[in-house]
Amino acid sequence: MPGAAHAQDAADDAAGETDIVVSGIRYSLGNSISEKRKNTSIVEVVSAEEIGKLPDVSIAESIARLPGLAAQRVGGRAQSISIRGLSPDFATTLLNGRQQASSGDNRGVEFDQYPSELLSSVVVYKTPDANVSGMGLSGTVDMRTVRPLAFGKRVFAMNVRGEVTSGGKLNSDVKNSGGRVSLSWVGQNEAGTFGWAVGLAYLDAPSQNQHYKTGFYSDPGPGNVRITPVAAADPTVQYGSYMELWGASRTQKRKAAIAILEWQPNDKVHSTLDLYYSRFEQRETTRGAQWYSMPRWSGDQIFTNVGLTSIGGTSLATSGTVDHIRPQLRNDYNTRDDSLFSVGLNNEFGITDRLTFTADLSYSRNKRDESITETYAGFGVGAAGSETNGTVTWNNLPMFSGEFPTYTPSLNYSDASQVALGDRAGWGHDGATKEPHVTERVYALDFGMRYEMDGGFFRQFDVGVNYTRREKEKRVDEFDLFLKNGRAQVLVGSQYLVSPVNLGFVGFTGNVLSVDLPKALPIYYDKSVYIDNGTFDKAWGIGEDVLTGRVRASFEAGNMSGNLGLQVVNVRQESSGSAINNITPPRVVTPVNVSSSYTDFLPSLNLTYNLGDHHQLRFGVARVVARPRMDQMRASFIPSFPRSPCAVSITNPNPCPVGGVTGALWGGDGGNAKLQPWRAWSFDASYTFFIDRTSYLSVAGYYKSLQSYIYTKREAFDFTGLPIPTGSFVSVGNPNGLPLGSVIGTTPTPGVITVLPFGQINQPANGNGGWIRGVEVSGALGFGKIVPALDGFGVLGSISITGSNLHPTASTNPTTVQATRIAGLSGTVWSLTGYFEQGGFQARASYRHRSAFKGEVTQLFAQRGATEILAEGQLDAQIGYTFQPGSSLEGLGLLFQVNNVTDSPYRTRQGTDGDGAKSADGTFLPEIIDKFGRQFLFGFSYKF
Repeated sequence: MPGAAHAQDAADDAAGETDIVVSGIRYSLGNSISEKRKNTSIVEVVSAEEIGKLPDVSIAESIARLPGLAAQRVGGRAQSISIRGLSPDFATTLLNGRQQASSGDNRGVEFDQYPSELLSSVVVYKTPDANVSGMGLSGTVDMRTVRPLAFGKRVFAMNVRGEVTSGGKLNSDVKNSGGRVSLSWVGQNEAGTFGWAVGLAYLDAPSQNQHYKTGFYSDPGPGNVRITPVAAADPTVQYGSYMELWGASRTQKRKAAIAILEWQPNDKVHSTLDLYYSRFEQRETTRGAQWYSMPRWSGDQIFTNVGLTSIGGTSLATSGTVDHIRPQLRNDYNTRDDSLFSVGLNNEFGITDRLTFTADLSYSRNKRDESITETYAGFGVGAAGSETNGTVTWNNLPMFSGEFPTYTPSLNYSDASQVALGDRAGWGHDGATKEPHVTERVYALDFGMRYEMDGGFFRQFDVGVNYTRREKEKRVDEFDLFLKNGRAQVLVGSQYLVSPVNLGFVGFTGNVLSVDLPKALPIYYDKSVYIDNGTFDKAWGIGEDVLTGRVRASFEAGNMSGNLGLQVVNVRQESSGSAINNITPPRVVTPVNVSSSYTDFLPSLNLTYNLGDHHQLRFGVARVVARPRMDQMRASFIPSFPRSPCAVSITNPNPCPVGGVTGALWGGDGGNAKLQPWRAWSFDASYTFFIDRTSYLSVAGYYKSLQSYIYTKREAFDFTGLPIPTGSFVSVGNPNGLPLGSVIGTTPTPGVITVLPFGQINQPANGNGGWIRGVEVSGALGFGKIVPALDGFGVLGSISITGSNLHPTASTNPTTVQATRIAGLSGTVWSLTGYFEQGGFQARASYRHRSAFKGEVTQLFAQRGATEILAEGQLDAQIGYTFQPGSSLEGLGLLFQVNNVTDSPYRTRQGTDGDGAKSADGTFLPEIIDKFGRQFLFGFSYKF
């Protein structure tokens, strides 16, 4: 919901011009350029075209089009945002200037929890403002709602859209159509002293995911006679040994509401109350098949008619037939519920005409409850291992073109009389359920004073203090599923079946038997609690107390203006977790609580120089930080105590011969509750030519010198307090072993091995840094400025080129290829939008491209991990008409949108950095290809 102040600023900036932009795309663009021009920091802005209407389906899509920003797709929709090549963990997200809690495992906010219909604008800070606490290292995203008194008029608006995805249903019991509705009401009393804004938004969005994955590339081994032709048994040939193909259907339902109350009885008192709530529910049904076809290790599989394709100098098996396949058929069902609540109260009190006191109180809570369930089935009924073998013919395996391979099975895996529930891969259970639970709370209290000077170089002084308390807890409840009656394989009753999943996109004739899992689960399965070391390792709590003192001086002299600021940030962090000692049964779990503190001094300078004729130079210098990831700060660790061929004692602290184990016996893996943040110096410069209200050209460069970087390091660790394992340890002097003792002192006991309480652990640590640098070119141009006949046509876009060089370990040779790549860094990101707007008609097409990058995703066992996401681009288009003043339908608008017009695939490759399967010339081999289809929306808006 756009604020009237922005529109007034746009008019002021273009004083003397005869054309006045009052609505639509150019209104939004004018507001964005105005904010970009007047802000003291280097910022990017997206603004609503009218009340309740941002230009994209989601706020993440809108932000992703800004210069230097890129979105990562999850389930086909933009969710997380990277700023200038840094992962979401390096950015801070605000709502009306206040930090937001995240339902993710770490700090990154998932933007699809915020309806675009309820936001008026988003401001992305690329250089810090000392007046804003909690600024990010890469940038800060501030989502803003309307201010009713500044809006200055009463408006009611409604948006309704229907939605459908292309390609039909993959799973017959999950719809592929939905819709969204939003209502907004802004008003003020007659005196203009009290204002209100209320917004409601409902989303029911479908998603279809055609999924294929291959991996575990291996050679067949020399002389493998089970492969024909014989040439295909050449050990240099690579086979994809793992196949995974399924159709996933998802529904997303979000209910969101905002309420804003604003009171300003006079020019001395101004209070604003912001409330936001959203409930986001996701349901995902996944069905398909997976199997291993391993020519080197599977003794009973026979490969025939193998066809080869040369990929980077290596022959890859891309077609053929494999016999003796036993697919593990999958019926999975996942649920996720997110609940987000935020409240903030801001008060301003004018003490004198120049002195103002501010007080802001806020609270944000985000809670996530998730359930991930998978079950197994196969062809044939009988004892484990007696299943019927099948044959599969495949072709077009590499997927480099972005297209799916095809498979033709010999058996009908949708035959309810032949397909039975039960484990077919020897995994020891017939299904599993993982239930992550995450809760985060953010409390903040901010006090500030602003003093305005009467002339001189310094125009305003701001001082303040902010206290923020952040708490986050996570645990993962885990269960194994076992078939009833002693795990006897069983056919599924017809009342628990639905139409087979549609796997036609990979040519899987007959498809796969589909079970209504929510109904069938309690009928066929027993649920057993599963506990291992990871159960305790994934249960942790983090608490942070952040106290920030700040001062900022704003100055102006001639054509130069800006601000100079300093923040002093003291952080006290505490972490709770467990020491999970499973060296000798039974497992011993010891609570661990660790705390630490540190202080950072963060100076900042923002400088603007107006060259005249709408030309502007900007400079920014700042020291910036990003606090560590939450999962890296967990206090949990898992010790190990190997029975080595030699042992440490006081009398013989280094007894091991060459090749033996040296040093202490203790080892382990875990988190690091004493981590300090990423720290960097940031340098920014930009030149902007503000051509007119809706046109500009900007060139910007930036350089970030990272002073530290967090990486996994093996370092010394104190294991004091853990019970020492019993048993005997062999030493060089006593090959028959000695009884284990725990004598530690200056006078060792003869004949007793002393186990010291120190060792080494693999854990996150603060290492050396490096640099990130890049250049951005962005702009917008209304063609009517050049050719009057083209009034209404325009274009806007940007391109960003980013590079990095990071060496967190001292041993890394700086002349070699960098050993560390930052998650989220794409070397090239660009977007281009063309539009037409005239006489109520609107049309636009937008394309955004992102080169390959290392992204964080949810992997096996609900764990977060990194993967290499290949280059992708997405084209969106829309057309609409708004009835003009004088029409009986004034205020009514019609809109038709198509998102992902080209059905752009999501693809990954093997490995992330230098690891992964490669061809002879270093070309990485493919792993995943997902397609989500096109999204069609049609609807209307009405405003009065």
